[in-house]
Amino acid sequence: MRAIPKWVEKIHDSSEKSDVASIHSICYHPEGLQLVVGAGDKVLVYDPLDGNLINSLKGHKDTVYCVAYAKDGKKFASGSADKTVIIWTQKLEGLLKYSHNDSIQCLAFNPISHQLASCAVSDFSFWSSEQKAVQKYKSAARINACAWTNDGQYIALGLANGTISIRNKAGEEKIKIDRPGGTNSPVFGLAWNPPATSGSSDILCVIDWAQTLSFYSLGGQMIGKERNFGFDPLCLTFFPNGEFLIVAGCNKALQLFTRDGIRLGLLGEQHDSWIWNAAVHPAGNCVVVGCQDGTLGCYTLAFNTVHALYRERYAFRENMCDVIIQHLVSGQKVRIKCRDLVHKIAIYRNRLAVQLPERVVLYELSSAENQPMHYKVKEKIAKKFDCSLLVVCAQHLVLCQEKKLQSLDFNGVLQREWMMDSFIRYIKVTGGPAGREGLLLGLKSGQVWRIFLDNSLPILVTTVLSSVRCLDLNASRTKLAVVDDAGRLVVRDLIADTMLYQDSSVNSVAWNTHLESMLCYSHTTGGLSVRVGSLPPRSPQTMLGVVVGLCGATAFCLRGNVMSNVPLALGATMWQFVEAGLFEDAYQVACLGVPMSDWEGLAQAALDALNYQVARDAYVKVRNLPWLELIGDLKERQKRGETSKEVLLAETYAFAGKYKDAARLYQKSGNNSKALAMYSDLRMFDLAQEFLKEGSAADRKELIRRRAEWACSVHEPRAAAELLLSAGEPERAIEIVAEQGWADVLLDIGRRLAASEKAPLELIASHLRRLKALPLAAEIYRKLGEEEQVVQLHVEARDWPEAFRLAEHLPKVLPSIHFQHAQWLAESDQFISAHEAYILAGKPHEATKLLRNLVECAVSEERYLDAGYYTWLRAKQALKLLGDAQKTLDANNSAVADYRSLLKLSSIYYAYNTINAYLKEPFTSSPPLTLFNTSRFVVNQINGTLPPKGISLFAVYYTLSKQAKVLGANKLHLQINNKLQSLKIPAGIQEQVDISYISSRACPGGFNDPEELLPMCYKCSNYSPHLHGNRCPNCQQEYVFSYVSFEILPLAEFAPEAGISELDAERLLLAPPKSAAYDQQDQFIQEDIIDTYPSTLDRDALRAIDPREVIIVRGPAPLATRYYRNLLPELQITVCSECNQVFHSEDFELQFLQKGHCPFCRSTDESLMN
Repeated sequence: MRAIPKWVEKIHDSSEKSDVASIHSICYHPEGLQLVVGAGDKVLVYDPLDGNLINSLKGHKDTVYCVAYAKDGKKFASGSADKTVIIWTQKLEGLLKYSHNDSIQCLAFNPISHQLASCAVSDFSFWSSEQKAVQKYKSAARINACAWTNDGQYIALGLANGTISIRNKAGEEKIKIDRPGGTNSPVFGLAWNPPATSGSSDILCVIDWAQTLSFYSLGGQMIGKERNFGFDPLCLTFFPNGEFLIVAGCNKALQLFTRDGIRLGLLGEQHDSWIWNAAVHPAGNCVVVGCQDGTLGCYTLAFNTVHALYRERYAFRENMCDVIIQHLVSGQKVRIKCRDLVHKIAIYRNRLAVQLPERVVLYELSSAENQPMHYKVKEKIAKKFDCSLLVVCAQHLVLCQEKKLQSLDFNGVLQREWMMDSFIRYIKVTGGPAGREGLLLGLKSGQVWRIFLDNSLPILVTTVLSSVRCLDLNASRTKLAVVDDAGRLVVRDLIADTMLYQDSSVNSVAWNTHLESMLCYSHTTGGLSVRVGSLPPRSPQTMLGVVVGLCGATAFCLRGNVMSNVPLALGATMWQFVEAGLFEDAYQVACLGVPMSDWEGLAQAALDALNYQVARDAYVKVRNLPWLELIGDLKERQKRGETSKEVLLAETYAFAGKYKDAARLYQKSGNNSKALAMYSDLRMFDLAQEFLKEGSAADRKELIRRRAEWACSVHEPRAAAELLLSAGEPERAIEIVAEQGWADVLLDIGRRLAASEKAPLELIASHLRRLKALPLAAEIYRKLGEEEQVVQLHVEARDWPEAFRLAEHLPKVLPSIHFQHAQWLAESDQFISAHEAYILAGKPHEATKLLRNLVECAVSEERYLDAGYYTWLRAKQALKLLGDAQKTLDANNSAVADYRSLLKLSSIYYAYNTINAYLKEPFTSSPPLTLFNTSRFVVNQINGTLPPKGISLFAVYYTLSKQAKVLGANKLHLQINNKLQSLKIPAGIQEQVDISYISSRACPGGFNDPEELLPMCYKCSNYSPHLHGNRCPNCQQEYVFSYVSFEILPLAEFAPEAGISELDAERLLLAPPKSAAYDQQDQFIQEDIIDTYPSTLDRDALRAIDPREVIIVRGPAPLATRYYRNLLPELQITVCSECNQVFHSEDFELQFLQKGHCPFCRSTDESLMN
């Protein structure tokens, strides 16, 4: 810091011009508007700007020892040896005067309440405008100084006996501080640290005549250590910001200290006499000194800038003792407290050198690039160096003193020395390997030298006309920029050793660390110019200060001691390259930082020049995906050479919205269709029509088609359809109308079309069919002559009668109609009808598949009547599949075998239904004999083979066992229980089975069965065992069962002799019976026939049988008719003509009345009741 004289005045005593008026006190107006000086017995008021005397206030009769201004600036006070205190207004008018018992020594206004404290030799008092009288308090010793705390709650008094008394506003002593020297250390000055730095705590600074400087807290504790300054102090004052303080006195000079008491040195030159008082301007930019010899001097304070810059890191001195390292891009700051005056700073890469008065401290950056900065001490060189410039490198410290340059290692040992011919003005580290870095030296003579730390020989680079002010080397070290004291900028190519360009009125220059071809320089008249390559610079950018660095798009500018970041307006520079067609260079400039609008402009300009690489890179920066997709497509097409430059440029214009330009380029390249497609996509049909005024008919037709598509997209389907019809595209028109569901419009279009236009007519018909407008579709199909489709329409409408009526004349279509009818019936759960329809459709396999699925479903659901019925239908179908030519086949034919197998299976399911109902339902209407006969029938039908699916052999045996026990068939009961032991018994009834088994083996009545329960063959009159099948083991006649109670019917089967046709046999059997006189006897009742009835009868025997006893069972073709004689005519028997099953007439009638059909085949023929 330097003190530059602003104005100086010598004040004389008014009575005797030869005598000087000693200046004991000075104070500033709080806003620096006035300077109040106590000189002699007068109070002088000066203009602090120029030192002109404003007024001389007379009111005291003796020497004025102290003056003080209130914080609000409305009044000030003066105290004199005449024991009086005078209060003055800001307008320099006397307001109040009061007195003490002794001379006044010091004054202080409360900064908050503006209460005035006046201190005399033996007492002190408080005065305020609100008080009627002045309150006075005694003091134990002479009061030399006083000061209020920042909050105005306490006042500190400095006494001549070496004591500091801290009192409250009521004058009560709260804290007493005794100085170590006692009366030998009278306190002569004290001040509280201003609130700008002290924060919430008040720190009291004290000076005494023991020549020490001390600091205390409000509680009286000493802070830090006492510091000796070697002279008797007379005044103490803080700077307004609290960072520095000034002590002056018998040393005749101003001594500058930090707020922590660190001595920084003298401020200004030494005076001729003691300095009684010094005051710092409220702005902190100047200081006024009052001396014993009447000298009043005002000095402007100038703080020297101590700083260094390396790329983005800027190191500078703050508060004279601290070093701040600031990252100019991220804004991060690191403070290093040196606790001593910082003379020089140097920074390079990860090194930082700080020169202090007695040593040099070297720091190292220990953090990574992307981490917070952290510097730690690496080395300390405990030597005092006198140098004008300081440079640090990776392993060396470089000192410059006028013409001499020295290189030292970090231990302070001299490594190399260079002596130049002229004063060294500027040093620039250009980088290089550690220990071999290169330096550029700018001399006062204008020479620029290059040296290397490992080489003693300097190299002359260039010479400018006057002293070098600053210089810089670009990143590739191929270009040098030098600015001299005349303001000339010279840029040279070091490789070719030629001057590239020069400029004038320049005070500083810097190359860009990110772009080696860019430099910026500041002008002496203000402003910043940017120059890239060989292009001339644009008009300077507004900037105050000098440029010291350039990183990317940010220039680092120093103004005074403040470093600021100045963003460069690189858009204009970028556009220079764009205008010159240098898009790659423009892109490099843009990468440093330009607005998004400039990026888009660069991308568009590159596209217009068909420079797709730069355009793509620019659009990547702005993240414009649509343009990137277009560029990728255009680049690929350009690479393949498929399209001309005009087409590529037209694509770009169209994408950018320059449609007319694009259309002209398309037309120029002979691609009218692309222009038409563009206008159509944009719905600019009027422009397209104007464009196609001279176009071909095909293009105009294409335009109409596209316009129709647009009309469709904007929900104008009727207009779109009309346009398409006029364009000759009826199919597309039909599709549009069909999407709207307009059946009447479709019919109208169909009527307008000729019958030869089959494709559109078929399309109309298909859409009408989809829209369920079947009559309209039928009209179109008739127009096409497709009667089959008309029939199909009735099928889709499920109008089956009409469909069959129309299909009668179309034999090829009829099976298909039957098949669709069958599918519909199956979906409608009309399975029997569906089965018949499948047969009519010639799809027997489908019919069989349907019945098989029905049987499986019925069995899984335990609907055994349905299962038997569906199985019987399968058996019936198996015979129907045989043609007339197969009627003569014998019974062993495979179809007949299938029939009989299925018929047997159907009878098992039919009979098992009664057993299942008996076991599953809580009550049953079937008597025990019926259950006995039924279960025995099922057992004999299965007859040792595997039971059919869904049939439980255990259930059959279990039912038969229980009924045998009830009916007294003990032998059968035992047989069945023995069989049950070999079967898997369901859970829950094991105990019942075991009990039944035990009881069957312990039958008291003997093991025999009643004869009436045994199966009897009515043909041979023999009884057979229960479980020997459903055929007589003697005569092999099958038992004929009643299909309700499953009793064996009294029927004996016979057959006509060979040669008697079925028709003749039926005629003979149904003829009225002959009279008794007829000599032919009935062979069934001849006495000589005992064991068996005859199986074959001749004509006479047939004629002799009473027709009322004959039962004829006409088997379905190709099975032959079977004949039976009822041996018990009084027992009425009924035969179902549909299924040929035989019933007791009473049982059949009851079942028919209950169910309305035959219990087995479900035939509803009323003739069955007759």
